[in-house]
Amino acid sequence: MTTILVTGGTGTLGRQVTDRLRADGQEVRVLSRHSQPYAVDLRNGTGLGAAVDGVDVIVHCASSPRGGDDLAAGHLIEAAKRAGVSHLVYISIVGVDRLPLGYYTVKRRVERMVEDSGLGWTVLRTTQFHDLVLRILDGAARLPVMPLPAGVRMQSVDTGEVAGRLAELAAAGPAGRVPEMGGPEVRELPELARAFLRATGRKRRIVPVRLAGRAYAGYRRGEHLTPGRAVGRTTFEEFLAERFSRPA
Repeated sequence: MTTILVTGGTGTLGRQVTDRLRADGQEVRVLSRHSQPYAVDLRNGTGLGAAVDGVDVIVHCASSPRGGDDLAAGHLIEAAKRAGVSHLVYISIVGVDRLPLGYYTVKRRVERMVEDSGLGWTVLRTTQFHDLVLRILDGAARLPVMPLPAGVRMQSVDTGEVAGRLAELAAAGPAGRVPEMGGPEVRELPELARAFLRATGRKRRIVPVRLAGRAYAGYRRGEHLTPGRAVGRTTFEEFLAERFSRPA
């Protein structure tokens, strides 16, 4: 039986990756800052050696927009090499090599670290998750009007589908950079906002706001999209219907 370590295994994506791997009969270890017995803060690496000992594959889902992903990846890669891990799977984002955002720059740096690590590796880039779009829209809807960046489209993808793909990649051998995974539809942001308002029963006037900067210009050009790889199946409306039909 293959032993697979999932970093960030209690997060939105990592938890679903863990569930999928276990359903497939894999032996899974969950690593996060507070998950026993492998409670590890990757930014300092304390306790990481014991977590990776005897592990065959690592699925690296842990990430923080607050920074430190490259430091965490360095600790993880060195521990994996010492432990003889044969395969490191890394989840990244479509557009990390095109959009001038600090978080994306660090994600691209981690990609290069994985590629140059000497380990067997696989990197999957996906578009934004439905969950992220929901958080953005929910935050905007807390105001009396709903301000949204003008001219921006999204191609959000279901987290469960991404988790399934990562589980497949973890069970297979190292594959390098695999084809990107995008959501099923490229949609204007106001369309998604109206779907969100309908699903939550709210009423807000949507106000397009033009922003400044190279990152915003990149979003308007669609540098974060991959329309040729619209392989996801669950639409944003279907995601909302499932999310808001759950009991409170």
